[in-house]
Parts: sequence; C-alpha cells; structure tokens
Amino acid sequence: MDAIAPHLIELSALVRETVRPSLGMHAARAHSGLAASGDVTFDIDEQAERVVEAFMAERLPGWAYYSEDRGLKGPPDPEVILIVDPIDGTRPAAAGFEMACVSIAAVPGSKEPTMGDVVAGVVQEIKSGDLFAAERGAGVKLLRADGSSIPLQPSPTYDLEHLFWTLGFRGRPAVILATVLEELIDTSSVGGSVFDIGSATYSITRILTGQLDAYVDIGPAIIAAHPQTEADFRRVGHGAVLNNCPYDLAAAHLICTEAGVPIGDAAGATLADKRLLGSDHGYQMACIASGNEELQQRLVEVVRRGIASFRPNSDTKRLADG
Repeated sequence: MDAIAPHLIELSALVRETVRPSLGMHAARAHSGLAASGDVTFDIDEQAERVVEAFMAERLPGWAYYSEDRGLKGPPDPEVILIVDPIDGTRPAAAGFEMACVSIAAVPGSKEPTMGDVVAGVVQEIKSGDLFAAERGAGVKLLRADGSSIPLQPSPTYDLEHLFWTLGFRGRPAVILATVLEELIDTSSVGGSVFDIGSATYSITRILTGQLDAYVDIGPAIIAAHPQTEADFRRVGHGAVLNNCPYDLAAAHLICTEAGVPIGDAAGATLADKRLLGSDHGYQMACIASGNEELQQRLVEVVRRGIASFRPNSDTKRLADG
C-alpha cells in the first residue's frame, strides 16, 4: 500500500487545473443530469468527472473508484478503491467563490470498505491550491500552493456564545433544520457567527486552520429520530434525500483523525464503521467536527437536545403534504 498518497495528490491537481478556469462562469451552472446520489449535476461537475475517469483508466487501471456522479467504476477485484468527490462545493465553484475542494480518499480493495479503512486522504482547494493531506499513522500535511506550511491551529474555544461555525444546508428542509438547531443558532448569532459555506471539506479544513470552530451537519440524525421528516427532505431534494455521503467526508475524516481534531456523528459516536460505497439515504451520515474535545461534547449535547425536543408542527406537515 506504499505510494498511494502521491497518486491522490496528482489526480487532485489535475482536476483542479482542469476546472479552475470555469470557476464563476455562468456556463458552469448548466445542469447536465443527476448524480448517483440524486443531486443535480452541473456542467463543472461533469468536467471534473471526465478527468477522474480518464486518469483512472490511463494511470491506475488496476484500481477502482467511487465518485459522486459515476458511482463505482473499475475492475471487479481492485487493489485500491478511491472515494472521490471531484468538486465538493459545486455551487460555490459555479459562483466563483473559494469554498470548493477536490476530495479523494483511498482504501484497500474490498467488498464493503468503511471510513475506518481509509489509508490516505487529500483535500485541495480549487481556487487557492492549498492542500490538506494525511496518511494513516503518519499525521497530516497542510501546504500552500507555493509549498509553504499552513499552521495547524484548531480553536481552543468551547464557549458557544462566541462560536464561529458552519452547518450543512443544501437539500435540508429549512424550517426543520433551523428548529432543531435553534438553540445553537440563537446562542452564537451575535457573539459568534453561523455560516452556510456549501462544502463539507472546506468547512472541516477551516477547523484545522482555526478559521472556524466547528462544523455541524445532522440531517440523517433528524430523520432517524423523526422518520416522518423524511418526506420533507425528499420534497426539498426533488425526490432524493440529500445529506452528507461517504465521498463528502472520507478524506476529511482521516485528515481530522490524524490531526487530533474531534469528528464523529450527532451522538458523539465514531464514523469509522460507516460504509463507503454508496450514496443513498442508507449510506449518508451526520457529522459534527470541532476544534477540541470539550467543544465537541457541548455540541453533541445541544444537538441532542434539539433533536429530542423537535416536534413536527402543522406547518411541517403541510409542507410535507405539498
């Protein structure tokens, strides 16, 4: 399993080089179909997917890959499987913002690999070129495009009133999500701030740089506790449930683990046993990541309270019924 990370870095750089000229172009916003997850595929996504497809066929024919738009592709008994999100943050990329990344993780070939099997992971910002890379047991590297180091400085804050954090919003029902997270939003909205950044990997890597204190994305936990809300998720997702899939989190999870940054599900449990090769509702996962263990526990507690106290009201039922 030696020398996996260089392949991930090479592929990431190639995707970045290909799609960067399209950042902010209106043509990048054109819809080209639906991804395996049920999410909309934009033209800029299709550009990136073609790069991955060609690279894997030409350079790594013995490896397979699972991507957001293509699903699982490659030989039936691969040496390695790459979990690829060619553009995590498609909408920010189409708008020309910096919050878009290439995310690639690698696992040894097997029928049912999990998050805990990831041996290498790379997240690269498309606009800046900043690189976050990790190999299991070897720590992390945070590098700018010029090769200089990015300081690893996760936030020591655990005061929710001063929290700078981001949440997963795309495809989540607004009223339900805001109601469940009401305590956290209201507590932090003046002394701190809440953002919708539109990219899980960009959000999570901001915790490593200290720009953000936390990332909270809990859609699957809401559905698990209140199954009747699934209809609202499907309404907003045009028939699909759109929460974080393995390709959104596989690389970032390893990077956080190797950096010593807390990351887990909405109940504080590990994500290591979550399956990787799928994108439908059964594979999706809630995620909380933060700068330190005390903050992580406080976030789990406030999310638990919000989920437990949530009661679908008449407005929620009306929206679900159309």
